[in-house]
Amino acid sequence: MATGTPRLCRYELRLPWAARLIAPGFHYPARVPKAPVPDAVGEFLARPNPAVIATIRPDGFPHTAATWYAWEEGRVLVNMDETRRRLDYMRRDPRVSLTALWDDEWYRQVTLIGEVVSIEPDPELRDIDRLSRHYSGNPFGARHQHRWSAWVRIDRWFGWDGGSSWPPAGGS
Repeated sequence: MATGTPRLCRYELRLPWAARLIAPGFHYPARVPKAPVPDAVGEFLARPNPAVIATIRPDGFPHTAATWYAWEEGRVLVNMDETRRRLDYMRRDPRVSLTALWDDEWYRQVTLIGEVVSIEPDPELRDIDRLSRHYSGNPFGARHQHRWSAWVRIDRWFGWDGGSSWPPAGGS
């Protein structure tokens, strides 16, 4: 390996100190607050935001997929067809991350980091209907699918709005 080339460790890229400074007062990796989220973040998460969920593949690389979600009492509900790879990945390794984006301004976003605490079948399609109504106003259309619901416990979170943390420090 050439001198000065960053070496990949299992979960980090080691960079020179100066390369970690992204903006004055902001260092990577940034501090990630512990749950619970502030009220402003909870209100944001209660909206039907576009979202992406990340799971961990067996080879250790991330797997991401667009998803519907519901925010309830500090937890996240997601639902998927039994053929989705992320369902198998969640069963194997419960660590997940979900990023919700403001629908009109994707530079405002909240990332939730946590673990799947339950995976249950949804034979009556109650959970997917709930998510579908939240996002589209209608029940879920593919009534033939075998669906599974997963509840995610949130351990940490991070909000971002343009070039700074959101909500601002001291904000609610």
